[in-house]
Amino acid sequence: MPTTTEQFDAEALYRELLQQVRTGLQDVENAAIVGIHSGGAWLAQRLAHDLGVENRLGFIDVSFYRDDYAKKGLHPDVKPTHIGFPVDSATIVLVDDVLYTGRTTRAAINVLFDYGRPARIMLAALADRGGRELPVAAEFVATRVTLGANQSLALARGPEGQLTLTIEDDNA
Repeated sequence: MPTTTEQFDAEALYRELLQQVRTGLQDVENAAIVGIHSGGAWLAQRLAHDLGVENRLGFIDVSFYRDDYAKKGLHPDVKPTHIGFPVDSATIVLVDDVLYTGRTTRAAINVLFDYGRPARIMLAALADRGGRELPVAAEFVATRVTLGANQSLALARGPEGQLTLTIEDDNA
């Protein structure tokens, strides 16, 4: 079981991310928000509400699209993908909680293209922990964190929607 080693002010980080996305979408028409389950979905819900685009909100699960599916197997908490708006020609803000290797982002883009051809995909992440294995970069990111090899970032959501972001030691 991982132990928590440090906690961030996730609510302040969310406000920073919201401001960046709001500024980045100022002159964008046909914008939509799509969150990657589960942490990215939580952030996407809040972003869509705060930006007034709840009718252009979608959620995706990348479980079956990951290139390491055969090695990792199926996550026990698979969620349905739901995109209830036309993806064709939309500017999609793809939201994830933590950007790490880039593999989840690549898988999410594959899911999006199954629904249509967006005009543009912009990546938003609450935290970027580096360690990229694929050439992926977020246009919107609230914080950058350097972690040890046996550490991870974990976003959690409380019963009233309050976010917490912690560094966890995976060897404990």
